[in-house]
Amino acid sequence: MGTELRGRTAVVTGASKGIGLAVAEALAGAGATVIAGSRTTTPGLDALVKQGGVAWVPVDLAEPGAAERLVAAADGRVDILVNNVGAAPARMGGFLSVTDEDWRRTVDLNLLTAVRVTRAALPLMLSAGQGSVVTVASVNATLPDPMVIDYSAGKAALVAFSKALSKEVGPQGIRVNTVSPGPVETELWLGGDGVAATVSAAAGITPDDVVAQASSATVTGRFSQPSEVADLVLFLAGDQSRNITGSDFVIDGGFIPTW
Repeated sequence: MGTELRGRTAVVTGASKGIGLAVAEALAGAGATVIAGSRTTTPGLDALVKQGGVAWVPVDLAEPGAAERLVAAADGRVDILVNNVGAAPARMGGFLSVTDEDWRRTVDLNLLTAVRVTRAALPLMLSAGQGSVVTVASVNATLPDPMVIDYSAGKAALVAFSKALSKEVGPQGIRVNTVSPGPVETELWLGGDGVAATVSAAAGITPDDVVAQASSATVTGRFSQPSEVADLVLFLAGDQSRNITGSDFVIDGGFIPTW
């Protein structure tokens, strides 16, 4: 176990699987005490808790007061906040199939949960005069896709929110950054109800075909691993990035064209 974050407390949302679980593991491995929030637990999260340094808080951040309950579990100290909760429902029926309720649900999950948890944690950071907020956004914030039109809009708003907040709280020692992954090997893409399964069912191809097409759109020819995203989050959480704020870091294997 590393020691660079020893003595610090981190709150991670959506920590039961995928990127969130990888982030919780990386932070704990660097010596931080991790408060891991999620609706349900998983064998991976259970294993982290058993190892020590990670406490699971069962919480549904769509519920009133849930953000405050999660932050309260940190016992008055939050040095690092990682907003990771999100979902990208594929809209195979196009824009006209996306209802007001769909929009509300997607924006609430991908934007407002981060707003609420940040609002709950920020007073503790301001009191301490330091802190790092790292929010997981998406390449779709700047590369919007009609298949995930509401998700794209929510993530774009999330990046704008983070940039605006960074300007307000930077002088008080709080850094605010975003990480924007491209395709990552998580259930969001590869699960039974994930993007690959949904798109393949509509297109009459296999999920493996969908994954192969998405992989071929990257320069590296593959999806990112959750641990690779977690390594970037860990860097932004620690002191090596102490003069970085208001930035969005893309990790996409070259998925976004540069020409």
